[in-house]
Amino acid sequence: MKKLFAEFFGTFWLVFGGCGSAIFAAGFPELGIGFVGVSLAFGLTVLTMAYAVGHISGGHFNPAVSFGLWAGGKFEAKDLLGYIIAQLIGASVAAAMLYLIVSGKEGFTDIGGFAANGYGHLSPDKYSMQSAFIAEFLLTMFFLLIILGSTNDKAPKGFAPIAIGLALTLIHLISIPITNTSVNPARSMSQAIFAGGEYLTQSWLFWVAPILGAITAGFIHKKLFDK
Repeated sequence: MKKLFAEFFGTFWLVFGGCGSAIFAAGFPELGIGFVGVSLAFGLTVLTMAYAVGHISGGHFNPAVSFGLWAGGKFEAKDLLGYIIAQLIGASVAAAMLYLIVSGKEGFTDIGGFAANGYGHLSPDKYSMQSAFIAEFLLTMFFLLIILGSTNDKAPKGFAPIAIGLALTLIHLISIPITNTSVNPARSMSQAIFAGGEYLTQSWLFWVAPILGAITAGFIHKKLFDK
């Protein structure tokens, strides 16, 4: 249960901090933090919670990471379902808190995109489904290669959260214009539930592409680098 609570709180913080920065601070009002600030916020959420609770659960905070670590031989299949459920609940509770906060703003009418992920006309810069799939697949694959490499027994000790947090920052710097950046099905699902409509119907891509990318990375690391 300690592991599941760690995954709950870690994923909550990722969604609350990362998506919260996009919702509240990205363009506020003219001196907002912008894409760079949001990218850094996502990286900081993972970095801080990896140090806070990573030693308890492994610090996945992301169903794709759990699948990737399983494919890489670093995580047992029997624990996948529990971790994914904890991550989804943590992300959804965070999204609910974000909704409660944003709906309390004077003049509130609707939540708009709510930092949800999308492709086509829901893409920030109108990228196609194919472009979104390729980006999410490749970025998640490299994210998992970095996670597996930096946490390997032969890697320098104590620095993995820094590498992982910076990797997530870089991923967002690349792909916010493409999909609003997922690489995390729990983060995508929680926002899509509240944004609704086509954001919800497009959420399949943000499950399939990241998980396939993560599993590919797990097999690559296991065969080529984990020696």
